[in-house]
This record gives sequence, C-alpha cells and structure tokens, in this order.
Amino acid sequence: MTHPFDRRRFLKKSLATTICAPLIMSVEEHRLLARAVPASASAAPVKLSDRWYGRIGGVKIGRIICGGNLISGYAHSRDLIYVSQLLKNYFSEDRIRETWALCERHGINTMIAYPGDPRAVEIYGRYRKQGGQIQYLAQINPDPRDLKTAVLQARDAGAVGAFLVGNLGDEWSRSGQVDRIGEVIQLIQTHGLIAGVAGHELRTPRAVEEAGFDPDFYVKTLHHQDYWSKQQPAQDREVIDNYAIDNYWCRDPEETIGFMSEVDRPWIAYKVLAAGAIHPRSGFRHAFQNGADFAAVGMFDFQVAEDVAIANEILSSPLNRDREWLA
Repeated sequence: MTHPFDRRRFLKKSLATTICAPLIMSVEEHRLLARAVPASASAAPVKLSDRWYGRIGGVKIGRIICGGNLISGYAHSRDLIYVSQLLKNYFSEDRIRETWALCERHGINTMIAYPGDPRAVEIYGRYRKQGGQIQYLAQINPDPRDLKTAVLQARDAGAVGAFLVGNLGDEWSRSGQVDRIGEVIQLIQTHGLIAGVAGHELRTPRAVEEAGFDPDFYVKTLHHQDYWSKQQPAQDREVIDNYAIDNYWCRDPEETIGFMSEVDRPWIAYKVLAAGAIHPRSGFRHAFQNGADFAAVGMFDFQVAEDVAIANEILSSPLNRDREWLA
C-alpha cells in the first residue's frame, strides 16, 4: 500500500538525518571539513586582495579562472567510468548559468570553454544576452588541415582570447611540428584575441620559446606530487598519453618552476589540484608561490565561494615567490 506524500513527516526525517550527518560523514568529508574555509554557495563575497586581478594584453583577469571541463562533461576521474555522465546530468543549463553567476559574484571574471562544444557556446551566448559578464577564454582544438576555423569559432562566440589545447601543443612540439603552433598563435592574434599555448609536457613551452614565437601567455600544468594516486611506476616513461594514465598531469613540477622562472610571459597554471586529489589550500599555494600568475580550476557551484576565499587568503599573505608577477 502506498502512502500519500506527507511534507511534515518528510521534513522531520530530513532534519533528523541532517543532525546525524556529522556522525556518518565519509573520510573524505572529515578531511575536507578539517581544512575548509567556512563558505557556501550563498556566502558573502570576501574583500579581494590587491593582487586578485592581473592583465594579459589588454584583458583584466582574476587570478582564479573557472575551468571548462566539468561543464562539458570531461572528467579526469581515473578509473571511475560513470563520472562523465554524472557531470553531464548535473550541469544542466540552469546549473551552468548559476555557476557562472556565482563566479562573477565572488570575483572570478573569466571562464574557459571549448568552442567545439556547441552546447557550452550556446549557453554562454544566452547568458551574455541576459546580462552575464563573465569573460570567455577559448580552449581550441583545431584540425591540422584547417587551423583557422577553430579560431573563428572562438572569436564569433565572443571569446576574449584563445589557446591551443595541451594535447595538441604536446603532440606538435613532440613530433617537430612546432611551426604549426606558431601559425595558430598568429591566427589568434590576427583576429584580435590574446593568444596562448597549453601543454602538459614542458617541452611544449620550451619548443615555442626556442622557435621565437610570441604568444601572449602559456597554459602549463603544475601541481606537486604528494598525493596517493600519483604513485604509479608506469609514470616514469618519457612520454605518457594524458588520457592513458589518468591520475597525473605534471610529471616535472620542479623543472617547470625553474623554466617558467626565466620566461617573461604570463602563465596560467592548470591541473593545480590534480583533478581533485589535492586540496585547494595546498594546490593554490603551490601554484602561486612557484610563479603561476593565474590558476585555472574546475569548480562545482558549491565550491566557488570556498575556492575564492582560500585563494584570496593565500594571495593576501606573504608569498615566498621568486618569479615576478607577469600579469
């Protein structure tokens, strides 16, 4: 026999569950709670540090940039096979718009998205028409036979800048096709956008610098290696496909820090939390202290306020930073 919905009974049961929740929190929740800055999606914005904004070219950008993988359902979830579908179901259009609005409210003024994802581009277009102000930095994945189309897609979608996706930057620099990267940089700049190059491998920015190209910024992975799932013997190989072993993204952090200290261009660090394996308090400090000018971070709506609060606290504190701020 089915029973009619009883709102009062439901609320009493929910309240009891909430009160008991601390007793049954997961290990993960206990660890997060111990290191958290008290913040929620509805938390009031913090007073931002004087260091919070930088510039790449003429574009003013907050030090924390909202990554785009989650909203497009791209998940670095190691061997969990359901996460991509979970993301696609969680990030409805309303949720994406709410996340961007929260970002704006808390001082994040730039997001990354892939212009080859028509859903994300269409949602962004509607968001802007309805008054949204967040800037769009496009991660482009051009066809080697047609480098121009991806750049035009980014421009037409309203992007302020574009950068070559890391997998292609790595592939082209590794295979001696660095001139192709130079063509992409020039095309982006010719169409009025700030231009960048991304790479998981350090050889990518090295090859671009050695070739004498002039990107406006680099997007290079950086995270420390002090997390459990990093400990895999196969990661000692010289070249590892980013998608084949999905639990690390910066195999040479010390070399990256050293090389970027000598590069006179803005640097957006990404994968700074190793896809959720590193707490923001540790990952953000490691990135900013070691020379990154910005950090691109994938965020759920309920993480935005806390991520900003943590990053702002780090930026407001003394940083033992050798590299000058280049943005």
